[in-house]
Amino acid sequence: MPEAASAAAVRATIGDSEFDRDTAVTPRAPGVYDLDLSAGWTIINAVNGGYLLAVLGRALGDALPHPDPFTISAHYLTASRPGPAVVRTETVRTGRTLSTGQASLFQYDDEGNEVERIRVLASYGDLGALPDDVRTSAQPPAIPPMDQCFGPEDGPAPVDGSSAIADRLMLKLDPATLGWALGQPSGRGEMRAWFGLADGRDADPLSLLLAVDALPPTAFELGLKGWVPTVELTAHVRCRPAPGPLRVSITTRNLAGGFLEEDAEVWDSADRLVAQSRQLARVRLG
Repeated sequence: MPEAASAAAVRATIGDSEFDRDTAVTPRAPGVYDLDLSAGWTIINAVNGGYLLAVLGRALGDALPHPDPFTISAHYLTASRPGPAVVRTETVRTGRTLSTGQASLFQYDDEGNEVERIRVLASYGDLGALPDDVRTSAQPPAIPPMDQCFGPEDGPAPVDGSSAIADRLMLKLDPATLGWALGQPSGRGEMRAWFGLADGRDADPLSLLLAVDALPPTAFELGLKGWVPTVELTAHVRCRPAPGPLRVSITTRNLAGGFLEEDAEVWDSADRLVAQSRQLARVRLG
């Protein structure tokens, strides 16, 4: 099994990837960052929630004294759209091993009023400083080899502009969770896939924030259609991922009152659980 990459090795190999360019933030003043949300990470006209989380995660990584997100909780207040935005951060507390901050992303509406799109609270630390001991009952998801799984390129040609994010991901879905694409959803609320960035950039803690919210919604396998907007998402980053493709497993056990939860696990090529998340999302019934 490959060993986990060090922070220095990750920085050396990332380079100027599309993900890095599209999550870049420019300091305007202490704790204030300008950016452009790229249309390349949209589904229809909605900016993907994992991409937004990575943008805010990058701003907080610059503002706080520690480098890596350990836990980040986001409330999605209004739908973000491609274009200019500003992130304002605040340092809540700094300590020897953890620092905590909050951040909000703002855009302007058609009348020129500033609108808060998303607000996060996060704790950062140094993943490279954590001890090596692992005591877990968790097991990597059983996904067929990549050449036996299917991606967007294996299906019918999509409608132009329907899912720009698909062109930026290496996504190979487990056939057992693809019944929805054939009009035969399983009803189990499961989604599993091999995951990476299409340009070959290796995963790091920031891209794990994208990975937890980049698969098709589990609602599709429950027989539901349409947009499934995230209300709240909390992600835990457990360690720096080893180079190579990730495996992502997402499950839903309860849909009630028009809301469901999605529990995600992300595993690296060294069979380590590198990230976890839970989100609450709305669904359209009927």
